[in-house]
Amino acid sequence: MNRRMPPMPSLASAVTARLWMVVAGACPPVLGVAGLVAVWWAAVEVSGVADYVVPPPFAVAAVIRDQPGYLFHHASVTLTTAMAGYTIAAVTAIMLGTVLAMSRPLARALTPTLLVLSVLPKPALVPVLIIALGFGAGPKIVLVWLMCFLPIALATATGLTATPADLVELARSLTASRWQTFVKVRLPAALPHLYSGLRIALPLALIGAIVSELFGGLAGLGVVIQHAGTRADMAFAAIAVLAAMSTAMYGLLTAACARAAPWVPHTTA
Repeated sequence: MNRRMPPMPSLASAVTARLWMVVAGACPPVLGVAGLVAVWWAAVEVSGVADYVVPPPFAVAAVIRDQPGYLFHHASVTLTTAMAGYTIAAVTAIMLGTVLAMSRPLARALTPTLLVLSVLPKPALVPVLIIALGFGAGPKIVLVWLMCFLPIALATATGLTATPADLVELARSLTASRWQTFVKVRLPAALPHLYSGLRIALPLALIGAIVSELFGGLAGLGVVIQHAGTRADMAFAAIAVLAAMSTAMYGLLTAACARAAPWVPHTTA
């Protein structure tokens, strides 16, 4: 007796299902932003605060609509600074975290120093950095690096040292070398911690860029906020662009992490 094969789903149904998944995934963030804007608008209306103190959402949207080139030019400067410092911090922090995980004496020697450095107020170093490096991009990138370095380094070291012992013993029983054990066992097991460190450090990169621009920048969203003066709508427009940029970057990083290691979202859910 011949068994009939189940019908294959059509291309249209597959595309529809994919679109539905995308829409379902995008609805919660969109609803959250809409709720935030509604609360903002209601708070302004109910409190009766002056527009030059806290502008309503439609006034901020009007500034973004009328001056997109001005805002996005400065946003590109902030983004470039943040990404330069963040990239350098990620590379150097992963290297240091790996060294700390591979050498326990070195980890015991350096961890207290790293913890002390983590509590230093990084924005207070901006004047010193400007005096040492000038008003160019150098002090801004260094500040972003300082803001992002420690979370990534500590997350990397923690992830590499938290590998289950049975997996390491299994690799050794299969005569895997130390390098093979690191690449095939310890590094994949550490990816959830590493990705968490990268996600934590990403907003800090934008904060560092904005703070450095407020102290001595010539361009960037921090300069826009500083020069806004009594134009609260312009300052809030810069903050709105910064928030949108941060959200987009966080989403791209999360998607990249999920694509590079599909098991990570399931282990960190």
